[in-house]
Amino acid sequence: MKIDVAPIQKLFNIEIPIIQGGMIWASGWRLASSVSNAGGLGLIGSGSMYPEVLRDHIRKCKQATSRPFGVNIPLLYPDVESHINTIIEEKIPVVFTSAGNPATHTERLKKEGIKVVHVVSSGKFARKAEDAGCDAVVAEGFEAGGHNGREETTTMVLVPSVCDAVKIPVIAAGGIARGRQMAAALVLGASAVQVGSRFVATPEASSHDDFKMRVSKTNEGDTILALKQLTPVRLLKNEFCQQVLEAEGRGATVEELRALLGRGRAKKGMFEGDMQEGELEIGQAACLIDAIKPAGEVVREMWQECLRCLG
Repeated sequence: MKIDVAPIQKLFNIEIPIIQGGMIWASGWRLASSVSNAGGLGLIGSGSMYPEVLRDHIRKCKQATSRPFGVNIPLLYPDVESHINTIIEEKIPVVFTSAGNPATHTERLKKEGIKVVHVVSSGKFARKAEDAGCDAVVAEGFEAGGHNGREETTTMVLVPSVCDAVKIPVIAAGGIARGRQMAAALVLGASAVQVGSRFVATPEASSHDDFKMRVSKTNEGDTILALKQLTPVRLLKNEFCQQVLEAEGRGATVEELRALLGRGRAKKGMFEGDMQEGELEIGQAACLIDAIKPAGEVVREMWQECLRCLG
């Protein structure tokens, strides 16, 4: 099968078809600029940022790299309009959207010359993103951390399904942390990969050092998909996760689960370092991470291993 990464290289003007996930409490300007400087596409994760904080990260990222970078916006963010305005004013070239309807903002962003990519969990949603005018889609399997599809479709099944469903480039995501996994995704028809969890365990990630260390010590089975009645999210097992599982087991209502989650639970865990009572979002690929290493090194090692696998 022919491997073709040129569509993504050309679309984003990058050398290496690796996109860094825009993760909350991890993907600030340091991480995004480091990935872009290494030849990939760095993304600032705006979902945990106030509008003025996002602007500050964008401006610092511009100072740290002359290469393209983008911003990830979860469309369920309460002040999404402010983020959209900031992105337009700061002339960001690429926006990744997730957790919402891509038709809401895509047309406006594209009128400003911005490339738009939407994260999907099924072929049906991929077609909706294509119809909305998106330039590419991220096919994210349920192995991923953060917000997931309720169908629990794996990356191995989802990527070829989405590739068959749309004509725009497809970026594979979910459970990818090594070069041989990247090679497999390209063989399945993707033109690039989006990597989240692996970049958490880097010095440049803005997440707490205790969280990074916990990720690097994760084993198989240490994560679970939970909170499907709210917005599905993959969690590292800890005391908070156990409370969620017990609540779901006794049939807790959406209101009860929302009250248990509360405000600032993710910040408490991933940013402030409470490894027991905090919400710790991470993908299954965490079990493949055994060291904290620079983001640029991660990009280069993944790409070199991918090329070796592809011969």
